[in-house]
Amino acid sequence: KPPWFIHGRVFFSFPLFGSLLPRESQEKPQRTAPLLPPGAGSPCAMDWQPDEQGLQQVLQLLKDSQSPNTATQRIVQDKLKQLNQFPDFNNYLIFVLTRLKSEDEPTRSLSGLILKNNVKAHYQSFPPPVADFIKQECLNNIGDASSLIRATIGILITTIASKGELQMWPELLPQLCNLLNSEDYNTCEGAFGALQKICEDSSELLDSDALNRPLNIMIPKFLQFFKHCSPKIRSHAIACVNQFIMDRAQALMDNIDTFIEHLFALAVDDDPEVRKNVCRALVMLLEVRIDRLIPHMHSIIQYMLQRTQDHDENVALEACEFWLTLAEQPICKEVLASHLVQLIPILVNGMKYSEIDIILLKGDVEEDEAVPDSEQDIKPRFHKSRTVTLPHEAERPDGSEDAEDDDDDDALSDWNLRKCSAAALDVLANVFREELLPHLLPLLKGLLFHPEWVVKESGILVLGAIAEGCMQGMVPYLPELIPHLIQCLSDKKALVRSIACWTLSRYAHWVVSQPPDMHLKPLMTELLKRILDGNKRVQEAACSAFATLEEEACTELVPYLSYILDTLVFAFGKYQHKNLLILYDAIGTLADSVGHHLNQPEYIQKLMPPLIQKWNELKDEDKDLFPLLEVGGLLAGSQSPTPSFPNPSTSAASPWCRRLWPRP
Repeated sequence: KPPWFIHGRVFFSFPLFGSLLPRESQEKPQRTAPLLPPGAGSPCAMDWQPDEQGLQQVLQLLKDSQSPNTATQRIVQDKLKQLNQFPDFNNYLIFVLTRLKSEDEPTRSLSGLILKNNVKAHYQSFPPPVADFIKQECLNNIGDASSLIRATIGILITTIASKGELQMWPELLPQLCNLLNSEDYNTCEGAFGALQKICEDSSELLDSDALNRPLNIMIPKFLQFFKHCSPKIRSHAIACVNQFIMDRAQALMDNIDTFIEHLFALAVDDDPEVRKNVCRALVMLLEVRIDRLIPHMHSIIQYMLQRTQDHDENVALEACEFWLTLAEQPICKEVLASHLVQLIPILVNGMKYSEIDIILLKGDVEEDEAVPDSEQDIKPRFHKSRTVTLPHEAERPDGSEDAEDDDDDDALSDWNLRKCSAAALDVLANVFREELLPHLLPLLKGLLFHPEWVVKESGILVLGAIAEGCMQGMVPYLPELIPHLIQCLSDKKALVRSIACWTLSRYAHWVVSQPPDMHLKPLMTELLKRILDGNKRVQEAACSAFATLEEEACTELVPYLSYILDTLVFAFGKYQHKNLLILYDAIGTLADSVGHHLNQPEYIQKLMPPLIQKWNELKDEDKDLFPLLEVGGLLAGSQSPTPSFPNPSTSAASPWCRRLWPRP
């Protein structure tokens, strides 16, 4: 019997949930034609209609899936797994999305998103009639009155296209482009939204012979809509064209002058999304077609100066990227030198924490060391050698981890105007060197000694951002600035203490070059206090800064080893999971830096008990074994020029041998 056959009646083409099924009829079963799937019987895709009772059960499932209750969510997931075994379930999902306009938008959209996930996972196994029905419904309803539903349908279309269907769905692009001419706004906007998603996901394919280069038609078509009366349509049009700048699509290069002319016309657009896309286009053009921008560079710079101060932070962030890109161009010094007097104050102003930043960073929380870390936010961290200054270090001013860890999902690590402004100042300092200081020093004094902590914190960030590029010019001021920064390590605000740790690490090379009692000893003393700070962000920044100081100071730290080890060992009892990994790194760097000087019984007796305790707490499959093993290896390597390793046959009781030499 087919899976949708139920004794007595056919309600659905797949087994639904026990309590909702009709009781089995006592009459002799009749083999009636199934309603689903459309390809399994006579009904064609266009004529398909759902069974009403089955449709109600699907709707109930969709509503249940919006419940915050974890147990309900688990039940829904189990039911979805059962239903996904039957491709015709997807007909019901597309029907809810496109036809049930009486249902609330979240339920309809959720139906589309579940279908999108099914397409991603199982599209190749969809029967052709099911796939055809879904594609027809998408194109027929791209102009839905709801913007949420239009966006969901657009996502569904581009997901189908990404499964290799652009070649197998030849009518898609022509139909979407024809729909752009519709006088109905919803239809035009829905088609443009879908096209934008396709351009984002399939830009290379659209410029290939496999599809007969549709961009030759699409690019001129998009350019026509730069002057559309709707800002949403204008924004879509720019965003579509922007997808092909970096790849230098030939169709765009053939229309590059028209494109730039249209961008200039939109420079003062009232809509922030349009301005953002204009800025994004100019930044990319600066990288790939600077030859076309050079004749207009003065005007473009003036425009970007205005947009970097835009009241919409997203626009300001896109504009700020311009300075990062310009700094990498050979003409930077020539075209930007006369504008530094305007640009530097703008960048400095952008380096202050916004109110939302402070909320997200919990800037009002001073002591949180007892709060456990969220395990999903912890990434593996391994000991590695540092350089004095890392490229674009200003992008990580909070003491965050190295570049490969910059893609954290939480809001604290998002690229924002503060980080972009700091990075721009960093790279410009490397271009202009000491020439930057006359524009910066008058601002710095007011910032560093400002009574408001947010302003003061931004001044400390500025000082750290210019450390690499302006070091020589800053040397005369460092004897006064370093003691002030060391004082800031005791500031009452955790975010000030944290940024002071980072900035001081940027000047560690100069600190170590001075007599030890002058700056090294006070800095080391205060950093060790901050390692034991009650705030986890400060602990992290202090540990990272101290590791940098260790690499710079090397054997200069030998007289203070006992004090250093006392602090690091005490930190084992204070740190939560994330900072514990950074503590391992600091210990490993110390072993690297002082070498055999660590090979003293009193030092080994201090270090080994907490390390062994942590080792005993870990399971065999725990990923924290790796950094802990690295620390153990570095300590072993520092003990003698030719370290001798324990014999597993005689050292079985040692926890360090338990996993290194496992028993058979």
